[in-house]
Amino acid sequence: MTKRQQLNDLIDMAAGRKKADLLITNCKVIDVFNQQIVDGPLAIGHGRVVGYGHDYQAEQVLDAKGGYVMPGLIDGHVHIESSSLIPTQFARCILPFGTTTIIADPHEIGNVCGLDGIRYMLDASRKTPLDVRIMLPSCVPATPFEQAGCVLEAEDLAELINEPGIHGLGEVMDYPSVINHDEKMMNKLWLAKDHDRVIDGHSPGVKGKDLVAYVMGGIMTDHECSTTEDMLERIRLGQYILLREGSTCKDLLNLIPAITPANARRCVLCTDDREPADILSTGHINKSLRLAVEHGLDPVLAVTIATLNAAECFKLKDKGAIAPNYIADLLIVEDLVSFNAKHVFVAGKEIARDGKLLVEWEDYVSDSVLNTVNIPELTESSFTLPLKTEKVNVIGVKPGSVVTNHLIMDVKKDRNGNFSVQENPGLNKLAVIERHHATGNIGLGILANYGLKNGAIAVTVAHDSHNIVVVGDNDADMLAAVQDIKQMGGGFSLCQDGKVLAHLALPIGGLMSDKSAQEVADNLHEMINVAKQSFGINPAAHPLMTLVFMTLPVIPQIKLTSTGLFDVKAYQPIKLCVE
Repeated sequence: MTKRQQLNDLIDMAAGRKKADLLITNCKVIDVFNQQIVDGPLAIGHGRVVGYGHDYQAEQVLDAKGGYVMPGLIDGHVHIESSSLIPTQFARCILPFGTTTIIADPHEIGNVCGLDGIRYMLDASRKTPLDVRIMLPSCVPATPFEQAGCVLEAEDLAELINEPGIHGLGEVMDYPSVINHDEKMMNKLWLAKDHDRVIDGHSPGVKGKDLVAYVMGGIMTDHECSTTEDMLERIRLGQYILLREGSTCKDLLNLIPAITPANARRCVLCTDDREPADILSTGHINKSLRLAVEHGLDPVLAVTIATLNAAECFKLKDKGAIAPNYIADLLIVEDLVSFNAKHVFVAGKEIARDGKLLVEWEDYVSDSVLNTVNIPELTESSFTLPLKTEKVNVIGVKPGSVVTNHLIMDVKKDRNGNFSVQENPGLNKLAVIERHHATGNIGLGILANYGLKNGAIAVTVAHDSHNIVVVGDNDADMLAAVQDIKQMGGGFSLCQDGKVLAHLALPIGGLMSDKSAQEVADNLHEMINVAKQSFGINPAAHPLMTLVFMTLPVIPQIKLTSTGLFDVKAYQPIKLCVE
């Protein structure tokens, strides 16, 4: 059937001259345009909404049993890789909760595998019913001071800008380059502008004229607001605010008090980074809806934020609402409190019921994203940390936050003039090993308030360049953990007394597993328990996620990369020793 014939068919269905494909009866429909709840039934044909509230006939009938029909939920900003799941498994994880569209920024795999990584995410996503809109990573690497697996410039991104599924330019973390109109960054902005694409933002702590200059670059969103003041300032400048509720960063409840009927249309929901255990136990975007309503937001307004606002922000044609000719991405919930999805539809086809998928698809892994851990042979001496002075810059862990404290502390040298945990109880040695090109570069630093004792933990998930991060209280276990990481092809490893106590292999880019969400969640749960019970880690700090963000040089205050310590506020490298 041609598109013209299909439209004629839909008009006949809407007029009642022809039966619709599906009729959802005994339902209430969320009208996001009028902010009302309207009685059904709701008719669907050719994967689109035909109409509701009238006497329609259909080939199939579904009794919603008094449930509420709402548009499919949209995640306005997410990194699939941060779930440790490949796209096909990620889709299996979130679709039963009613999220039918995501705006995905693959800058994690982009930092490891470049364009090949982005192509893999595109190809894998196409195998699923989930509508995945890919934003081209704008900052690979995140800053010029890092050693990522690849460097992506505007001319590289141009190769994919017209590829189906590519939707815009991902979060622009390098805000100094925008404010100072650096030529390379401006080329990326112009690439997006020339193709009429949305540009995502990332500007924590930027204020005043600097923020105005940043927004002038055409950057339409920000998911880094943690205070109502930041949120209102950005809305005033015309940005959309992505209200984040992730596993590590939870800003939604801080920002809800600033939402009013006047500014709510500039708000969108997002997760950014969510662990599979969190999703499986509490939901996805429907969790954010539940929290928002619990804390006083009108349910219909909350649904609008989760659907229509995101669709309009990201120029998603025919999505985000229930109206004639809109794509029938829908979910039916029992109530507007729990937002538990009873039925989930993608383009008019029911794909999940009562939390269980009704359809299946194949997994997909490409050779282009395997074998990404490339390091030279290391020895215990690779982790030797000589001290020129006994006053040093130290990274202070802030439990529950990706922000760190910049501490200046007095430490003791061992008899060889090196830093040793045994001489400095309460501190740990931290190393970042370049793992893409086997350069041998190792950044060494000191970590406070983490509390690891008798062992080491190593990870290859380390935003955003994803080099190997290893923390420990002795060099032998640090080496053992890194060797285990190399053997697995990436992942998480916990070593004690030279033995691997627990690990999780992430062979896809050193970031993702091809296992199911439940398997990954169970494995991570085991690792966290082992870390807490056997390593004495600060109980307020997440044993793994703390390390994952220890290398991100766009989040204050001080971080460690494979080239050494980096002062985020000063935006420059600094030395370990204070002279």
